[in-house]
Amino acid sequence: MTHTELANKANELRATVLNMVYNAQSGHAGGGMGMADVLTYLFYGDVLRHEPGRSDWPERDRFLLSNGHTCPILYAILADQGYFDPELLWSLRKLGSPLQGHPSTEWELPGVELSAGSLGHGLSVALGQALAARVTGVDYRVFVSVSDGECQEGQPWEAATAAVHHSVDNLCAVLDWNRCQIDGPTPEIMDTGDLAGKFRAFGWNVEEIDGHDYGQIEGAFRSFARARGSGVPTLIACHNVMGKGVSFMEGDYKWHHGAPSEEQLQQALAELRGQSP
Repeated sequence: MTHTELANKANELRATVLNMVYNAQSGHAGGGMGMADVLTYLFYGDVLRHEPGRSDWPERDRFLLSNGHTCPILYAILADQGYFDPELLWSLRKLGSPLQGHPSTEWELPGVELSAGSLGHGLSVALGQALAARVTGVDYRVFVSVSDGECQEGQPWEAATAAVHHSVDNLCAVLDWNRCQIDGPTPEIMDTGDLAGKFRAFGWNVEEIDGHDYGQIEGAFRSFARARGSGVPTLIACHNVMGKGVSFMEGDYKWHHGAPSEEQLQQALAELRGQSP
């Protein structure tokens, strides 16, 4: 797909996320909308090696969503890719639905690799899976999405240290650096400072990019490909915008969670279609 086609696909997925959250009258739309471009490139840009009909294929690349509250964007991608019936999307956050508000492997939903609720543990699990590839001799890569908010926890930094110590170069962390969390702007809640610089100081290969620029996104994933064999893990630090694509949501931490009204939904969908509301 061309960069223009990828951008159009990302907006299509954003619209799906908004419709899902509106239908559920609950959920987290803003973060996933900010992540839509980099995840679209990962899944549709010939980066992730996977087969929707074989979600248990041993040689598949793994994608883990550590910031699990943003799962509507992952569910939208998996349904669009054919992992499960898209009609299931409208059961988001319903009792008995496998599409819970945070992804869970308990439901055995195809494509979900990690139970994610408590923030901070995803990078550790990703490291373990990356090391497992070495132990078992299976050549796969592990991609994990982490948030700047969860980097306020201690566990990601233990994993960051261990990944360098164990020379895990089949691990790529994608940082959703949107500076928003549920209680307010991340720098005001607990300032994590220069996250790209910190990972770089830990010994990671770091690419700091505009998470909505497809040229930069492509270059960052190519950097990860070049790092294979170097013994160095890769971090793609994405400067993302909460609620990207919708004027009244962009950069507003209040859209970390919550459903739009009918009027807001229609305005948002019109903007994503490139029309005046």
